[in-house]
Amino acid sequence: MSVAWLKADWPSPPGVVAGTTLRQGGCSSGPYESLNLATHVGDEPQRVARNHQLFRDTCRLPSDPLWLAQVHGTSVLDAASASSGLEGDAIHTDSPEVVCAVLTADCLPVVFASRSGGSVAVAHAGWRGMADGILESTVAAMACEAQDLQAWLGPAISQPAFEVGAEVRERFVTHDAGAAPHFLPNSRGRWQADLYGLARRRLQCCGITAVYGGGRCTYGEPSAFFSYRRDGVCGRMATFVCRRHDSA
Repeated sequence: MSVAWLKADWPSPPGVVAGTTLRQGGCSSGPYESLNLATHVGDEPQRVARNHQLFRDTCRLPSDPLWLAQVHGTSVLDAASASSGLEGDAIHTDSPEVVCAVLTADCLPVVFASRSGGSVAVAHAGWRGMADGILESTVAAMACEAQDLQAWLGPAISQPAFEVGAEVRERFVTHDAGAAPHFLPNSRGRWQADLYGLARRRLQCCGITAVYGGGRCTYGEPSAFFSYRRDGVCGRMATFVCRRHDSA
């Protein structure tokens, strides 16, 4: 048995492997079918543990990922001093063989890597975390200049499926009036938010011009992705990055 995953479509830095798992290829059932990697959503622990092993084996990960307790905040952890279960919404490392990962089911996962491959990170960027600065905090925590970084936007909910209230738009537009075009009014008096566009704008404001990905919709592709907005009770995908000694 091998899991399905989406490899990051970017110019891969030396030794860096990154991507997002799809929902196929695991052993969970019901609303978690089949590759659920989250322990906090009600799935059977032994099945999640088996899925973790399948994930590691298929993606040839050099170590177990450092799983964060994600809280939609702006804390960025250094893998050198972090352990699984610590609260945070991004993690970075300058060490090879260390796997950084976040879990999502509509929120936007963003992978970072220096062009040399020496520094990598991944962030969980839902609208709250993004509005409060999780992407900027991740860039600031990495041991390289922003212009030396590239980013990949993993699968997230797309603008046509992501309806939000006026308070969400206000959070972004108050910070940056240039965010307004990424919210389109709908017939219900609410707004359709473009997480991908908002992320690209914030990354570019940080000085990152090499931004890839952003063409999938977790809500609109039920056979490929879990979606909390679509299903409520569901599993989670993992988005990960690491630098392997063996880059094959």
